[in-house]
Amino acid sequence: MSENCNQSYLTGKLAWENNYPLRYYEMDSQMILKPSSLLNFLQDMATLNAEMLGFGYSFTSERNLGWFLIKYHMEFDEYPANLDEITIITEARGASKLFALRDFELWTVDKKKRLGRITSNWFILDLETKTIKPPLSFFSNMSAVEKRESDMNFAKFKLPEVFDFEHEFEIRYDDIDVNQHVNNSNYIVWAFEALPADFRKNNILKELDIVYKKEVKFGNNVLSKVKIENDTTYHSVVNQETDEELCLLKAIWKAL
Repeated sequence: MSENCNQSYLTGKLAWENNYPLRYYEMDSQMILKPSSLLNFLQDMATLNAEMLGFGYSFTSERNLGWFLIKYHMEFDEYPANLDEITIITEARGASKLFALRDFELWTVDKKKRLGRITSNWFILDLETKTIKPPLSFFSNMSAVEKRESDMNFAKFKLPEVFDFEHEFEIRYDDIDVNQHVNNSNYIVWAFEALPADFRKNNILKELDIVYKKEVKFGNNVLSKVKIENDTTYHSVVNQETDEELCLLKAIWKAL
């Protein structure tokens, strides 16, 4: 877990920042930012910044390509709550043979307090052949990832064999995004909805890992399962028709 500090690690030439007002509909009943709202902010940052850098939707759509999110690792110094606005910094770190790396930081708008750090992995998919393409072969201004001492590591975790609670969901038309599959922010809604309400009311996120495994489309139904072990919850979201795992999550919480 990162220490609470005021240091920014995103200082490269491709770093970019933007402010996001926290509106009432993006908060829960305790004025804590909804995790799904946070994921939408991150998606927005990644989309806008990629477009600025020449490898966004305008570029990929003309070539029948699409960016797909693989996983997130998040560490919160102080999860956003009771705030009117936050600043998000993002940096396209470059790519390895198959995956691109993008980092984020969350700050108060006065830049006096860092709220959290996030790292993410993405791949480029040929939408016709459904094959993964090497990002560096498409984007001349994208370099190979250079490791930094400050880099966070994606957590490895194993799901339990038995879960405590589960909840079924029917996918709505409004869940579908421009790539014709469910937007990634929906998965965390499904995952956390399986938690008891009292757990959500009494705890706030400290760390979060999300692994996206399979896409799901309109017409499917999903089953969300959760196991609670002290301050840690393990989540599995599966396609009910095929029993395929769609998304895995591990969350570490702290008491309010």
